Amino acid sequence: MEISAAEYSQFRKILESKSGILLGENKQYLVVSRLSNFIKENDLSSLSELLAKIERPSGSSLLQQVVDQMTTNETLWFRDIYPFEYMKREIIPSLKKKSSARIWCAACSSGQEPYSLAMLLHESMSNKSIEIIASDLSTRVLEKAKRGIYQAIELKRGMPDDKLKRYFTPLEDSSWQVKQDVKNCVKYHPANLLNLPYTLGKFDVIFCRNVLIYFSQENKTKVLNAMIKSLKPGGFLFLGASESLTRDCDPLEMVRCNPGLVYRKPES
Repeated sequence: MEISAAEYSQFRKILESKSGILLGENKQYLVVSRLSNFIKENDLSSLSELLAKIERPSGSSLLQQVVDQMTTNETLWFRDIYPFEYMKREIIPSLKKKSSARIWCAACSSGQEPYSLAMLLHESMSNKSIEIIASDLSTRVLEKAKRGIYQAIELKRGMPDDKLKRYFTPLEDSSWQVKQDVKNCVKYHPANLLNLPYTLGKFDVIFCRNVLIYFSQENKTKVLNAMIKSLKPGGFLFLGASESLTRDCDPLEMVRCNPGLVYRKPES
């Protein structure tokens, strides 16, 4: 499949306006590699025809499928480890003094991050009310996350053996399923981070890691400020290792985790 400069420009604008994902000016190859088969499977002749269908009133379902094709769902168990170590060492002791804890995993992908947090909280706060809200733009990865079934190769990406034995049940096809008491801690919701303001309530901790690198500076600022409003006073915001607040964000305290850092909302 070949795409013209005009087609690519139109596609970039639609993808950013609908999902926040900002493609670089020379990423035509990425569109070709991810959408060529999709266009054929849907009996379409070109990217232009796909875009015309997406922009019709009935095109929302097709748009969702295109977003699923274009999103990068790279994820690991206990990714970068330091957020989870800091949670265990510094944040969970203060949460244990409360009757309940609410955490939001934005852009949760196929569930590795929220389930990692659920295991951590289950070990430390089993007698407390724990609610982890996990959201993602892609309905496809959310369905996988809800099932909580992972192949051995997926579990090798960061899952410690002791936690695998404690929190998973082996299945006959050599895959493993997250146990129900861990699954019960997590509620999955489809959510577009650009749909402001957020209505999920207030949170003690928000994880929004390795997604805002795909957003423009303007949209990144909007999303971050909306998340800051969703934090309780004293709450914590974890971003990806290569991400930071923009200069136009509402003020947060920067706390060094050594390695890494986390942002804390002032108490007042």
